[in-house]
Amino acid sequence: MDAIEALTAIPLQPLPGRWHVPRQAALLEEARAAESRGNNAYWEWAARRLRWQRPWDRLHDGDFGKTRYYVGGQLNVADNCVDRHAEDPARADRHAIIWEGEPGDIRRLTYRELRDEVCRCANALKSLGVRRGDVVAIHLPNLPEAFVAIHACNRIGAIHTVLFSGFAPDAIRLRLQASRAVVVITADGSYRRGRTVPLLGNLREARKDAPQLRHTVVVNRTGAAPSLQPNESGWEALLKSMPADCPCEKIEANEPAFLIFTSGTESKPKGVVHSTAGFLVGTWANVQWQVGPEPDDVYWCAADVGWLTFPIQAVTGGLSHGLTLFCYEGALDYPQQTRLLDSAKRHGVTKILVAPTGLRMLRAAGDDAVKAHAPHGLRLVTTQGEPLDPDTAEWTQRIFDVPVVNAYGQTETGSTWTYPVYGVGALKPGSCGTPVPGHACAVVDDAGKPVPAGTRGNLVLTAPFPTLARTIWDDEERYRTAYFTRFSHRYATSDEAVIDADGQIWVLGRTDDVINVAAHRISTMEIESAAASQAGVAEVAVVGVHDALRGTVPVAFVTLRPGADPAVVRAGMAAAVEREIGGIARLGRVYVSAALPKTRAGKIMRRLLREAAETGIVRGDTAGLEDPAAVQAVLAAVKNV
Repeated sequence: MDAIEALTAIPLQPLPGRWHVPRQAALLEEARAAESRGNNAYWEWAARRLRWQRPWDRLHDGDFGKTRYYVGGQLNVADNCVDRHAEDPARADRHAIIWEGEPGDIRRLTYRELRDEVCRCANALKSLGVRRGDVVAIHLPNLPEAFVAIHACNRIGAIHTVLFSGFAPDAIRLRLQASRAVVVITADGSYRRGRTVPLLGNLREARKDAPQLRHTVVVNRTGAAPSLQPNESGWEALLKSMPADCPCEKIEANEPAFLIFTSGTESKPKGVVHSTAGFLVGTWANVQWQVGPEPDDVYWCAADVGWLTFPIQAVTGGLSHGLTLFCYEGALDYPQQTRLLDSAKRHGVTKILVAPTGLRMLRAAGDDAVKAHAPHGLRLVTTQGEPLDPDTAEWTQRIFDVPVVNAYGQTETGSTWTYPVYGVGALKPGSCGTPVPGHACAVVDDAGKPVPAGTRGNLVLTAPFPTLARTIWDDEERYRTAYFTRFSHRYATSDEAVIDADGQIWVLGRTDDVINVAAHRISTMEIESAAASQAGVAEVAVVGVHDALRGTVPVAFVTLRPGADPAVVRAGMAAAVEREIGGIARLGRVYVSAALPKTRAGKIMRRLLREAAETGIVRGDTAGLEDPAAVQAVLAAVKNV
């Protein structure tokens, strides 16, 4: 049995009664009934859960590449995510945000307080000359001010773009130039692994080459009271001078709400544009099916505000439900490996979203430590961002006694769209479930023809939906060619997948993560799943490197659990890969490293691993790197083999 057969042969597990959520099941039945009348009927059902200032004229027109939803309808995202709840006596004084800084400081904002802060910030932006359609850059870490700034932009119809706070000056400069931002909101610094990241210093260096930028607003995060330069204002003083009342602009459903820049092989950042109503409606639905909000929930999306997962699950999707959201500033494993669990327990978190890497990081701490620190009242662990191996999924489910909802989506899709619905769907550890209401997909060969169940192929979406990105900023042609030309009338995800006999989707990774070894195509996920099953392995990443004989060979980078013997682990991993996949997938090298380079969202930066393995140095872009020391650990591992 090869690796794909082994994955797809995992039995579908009916949801145990203790995990069943009757209210969620009833709502899903209602949604499926609407969907049975057509996708548009479902998206109308979802949209009516929100507050509109003007009803739409047409629910949908156009196809992929030119799609529009709720045409002529008007609403405001801040009104739906903040004001709706602040005006409700039952929810106004509920905590919207519970925040913890890495040093341990804590702040809380109710929905009423959040509305006042959003209004003050919106008035502040208007006082700086920001008008509807202008771009405001938000260069902040996970702070309450990030929520405030985003919804202040939503309130007045400004387009926001969140710049990852870990970016170096060059990466910031490129995005400021590409977006043509007129105002930027930043902080003097942030805390990460006990260090202070110089956000304001990096921003000042970057803005020298962004002449369209008129003003900088600075949040005093560290308490150091930085000396302000011309065209800079302090956040606290500026907002204090503003009234706590600002009417919401009526925004047409298809106007752009924000830009999010993705990295790629091209030097120019790609600014993906998401629409106002489509993103709001889609993320409301996303959180409903993936998280199943309950009145007493405290939900933690353990991602960085600079990655789209956070706006989907927290800033927009989470707040649209009136959830209490926990937000954390620092590294999830600092100063101890169980920091994620300790913070969750401290604040009564009931549901957690974390990348698979975060789960493997916890597992490395040891079962006894994890059980000792596990939060009481935890109901759900959900994950996305990279493939989840079945072994880690089963471990998480067993240790915490909660369902593990593994979801899949992309920056361009604007939400995750395939997963087992929380509280309802059957589970198959490691799979991405089946498409949730309003979405349809297929797995096709390179000619665009559907492949049989159990056969790998190209994952495509076969019908448009509201959260799908509407264009690429300043590059409409790039948008069309990147996503809609390879497979006619379908959206190409550029991911490889398998649909098994139970209809479950297994996303294997990017098509460019497929290794061609002596003309055989092997997914890195297949190899990683085999390697990760070995005793002593904490986490593993596989990349393909050049080989004179076979063209490409797989090499593995691995971190170990406490007490594991590196020689034994190397031998066990090599044997497992050959046993489960075959000699064609034989590992060229196994590098044992103290750490792996990751983004703050928890994704392993495999391109840096590939460069290290092939050249022994790393010169590539490390702008999104969470911990620079991880690169040195990898280079040391390569040198010592």
